[in-house]
Amino acid sequence: MVRAVTSLTLTQAVAEHLRHLIHRGEVGPGDRLPAERELAEQLGVARISLREALKILQDDGYVQVRRGAQGGTYVTELRQPVERWRARMKTQSGEFDDIIDFRIALETDAARLAAGRRDRSDLAGLRAAIKKLGQVDGRAAFRLTDSQFHGGLARAARNVRLENAIQSARGELFSPHDLLPFVDPVEESVRDHQQIYEAVRDGDPDAAATAMREHIERTRRQLREIVFGAQSAANRTTG
Repeated sequence: MVRAVTSLTLTQAVAEHLRHLIHRGEVGPGDRLPAERELAEQLGVARISLREALKILQDDGYVQVRRGAQGGTYVTELRQPVERWRARMKTQSGEFDDIIDFRIALETDAARLAAGRRDRSDLAGLRAAIKKLGQVDGRAAFRLTDSQFHGGLARAARNVRLENAIQSARGELFSPHDLLPFVDPVEESVRDHQQIYEAVRDGDPDAAATAMREHIERTRRQLREIVFGAQSAANRTTG
């Protein structure tokens, strides 16, 4: 069946871009967005388009505007967007696993390419992200540092289209690990990232791809618990 062709207005595209930044953890709960003029310049859009995009995000529960000396646009605790995203994943059959499968295809190939194309600067950035991940205090910091590692690895692949596709795919999934009260992903992620890094450092594309696949499969299980509950996650693992 042919999918319908859709197009986004500039305002919708800006809102989607900012939404993906939040989903990936590059900005998180309590973070203040840059001032309107600065953010519009960063995105290369008119202030009126940015203002309309922020209004969309405010209506969807992603941001709130505060007045006074500490005024500005701040990311909310994201409870409403997370619940809406979770409901969509539940009701749109197969979408959750489609996104994860797509991420595996993209990021395993990026890891493979990075093993052959990385330089000293790339490796230094990956080491710094791993070290920072082991020292994070709070879930928002975890999401940000995790995103920095994956972004650094994508850049090391030296393929702009692949990097952009990875960013887009990662933005389709929330990473609300603060909703996992009985699972702490930090130690697992540090170990996974270290294995990926070592394979990339050693120039071993097969090992890098395998380590990335195992890492994202672990993420699948964790997010499945968030979206569908522990029983569904168990069934997926054993079924």
